[in-house]
Amino acid sequence: MITFLVYVAIILTIVAVAYLVRVFELSSELKGVKQHEITDEDNKAQGKMWIYFTVAFMAFCLWQVLKYKDKLLPVAASEQGASLDWLFNFNMIIISFVFVVTNILLFYFAYKYHGKKDNTATYYPHNNKLELLWTIVPAVVLFIIIFLGLKTWNTIMTPAEPNSLLIELYAKQFDWTARYAGKDNQLGTSNYKLITGTNALGLDSNDSKNYDDIIVRNEFHIPVGQDISFRFRSRDVIHSAFFPHFRAQMNCVPGMTTLYHFTPKLTTAQMRAETKNNKFDYILLCNKICGASHYNMQMTIVVDTPEDYQKWISSQKPFFGKKATAQNQNTEVKTLAQK
Repeated sequence: MITFLVYVAIILTIVAVAYLVRVFELSSELKGVKQHEITDEDNKAQGKMWIYFTVAFMAFCLWQVLKYKDKLLPVAASEQGASLDWLFNFNMIIISFVFVVTNILLFYFAYKYHGKKDNTATYYPHNNKLELLWTIVPAVVLFIIIFLGLKTWNTIMTPAEPNSLLIELYAKQFDWTARYAGKDNQLGTSNYKLITGTNALGLDSNDSKNYDDIIVRNEFHIPVGQDISFRFRSRDVIHSAFFPHFRAQMNCVPGMTTLYHFTPKLTTAQMRAETKNNKFDYILLCNKICGASHYNMQMTIVVDTPEDYQKWISSQKPFFGKKATAQNQNTEVKTLAQK
């Protein structure tokens, strides 16, 4: 019954609008105004409407910025990320300025030059000064943007510090695995032919550099204030390691190793206080659509104080464990026998 009444109300509304339009047409005919003739008053009214629209449109844009600013990412949690945020904000200031000025001029000119009877446009085909102005100004602005972009890129893409913590992030559909280089801070060799159900990264058990390597899943820890050097590999398709809170991203390409490094400057506890969210966690995401479960490819990152990190890493066991110890002993026995 309610649905029927809704349909009736819609039909009656359409009929009422049609009759109002007809009444307007009849009143125009009685006034001696041609129905489809556009008058100067009509054009001026349309021009004023553009001014009203400009005010409403700019107010709406400002409201959106104020309303949803809290939905943006919090402050950058890495030293390199702070530089990227500055560059992003600098570009947004330029874009916002151009956006506001051009749109205000666009709608103002629609009002100022509204149609008038017996009014003709001025033939103005060429102006060297004007063309020089709108060529030089954008070129200078773009030069500044590109210069600052290259400067920031060269700063954040410098080689990692010699004492940086070395971590490998291994991507596959649809999860991440982290491998720590261990006490020697060197990653051992690996080979896809060695991948098994128990050796997901294909680590070579004959390489002594692998003996102290630590493998963790679901979450990994890094210390605040120390440069972290990442090595990225992929087993299957192109993935993209995305650290949104650290403003870092690097592709993971099958058959090659890619590099990136950053220095975290806020622990997880400090960021929780900053965001006023006790459930906040740093997160590693895949930023390439890599398959059906792409959305689920994520890993928690915990940024600890140096002391807490040492406690955590000390509690982790090397991947090869006793097997590596036994191989070391066998190597020593063979060496002594040869002597």
